[in-house]
Amino acid sequence: MPMNVLINLKPLELPEGAHLADALAALSFTPPFAVAVNTRFIPRDAYAHTPLKAEDRIEVIAPVTGG
Repeated sequence: MPMNVLINLKPLELPEGAHLADALAALSFTPPFAVAVNTRFIPRDAYAHTPLKAEDRIEVIAPVTGG
């Protein structure tokens, strides 16, 4: 059964049991970036081990450069 999450306020349907790494791969994010799930920072080495639940809110934040 699929579940819906939001990534940067955009809906994404994932299979039940998906992890954060699955969501990031589905949208082809490329580093560098930081990620929070439900406002909680997730370290890069935990992406593959962070299970997602329906309605989770994922924020992917890329660094801003320039001056």
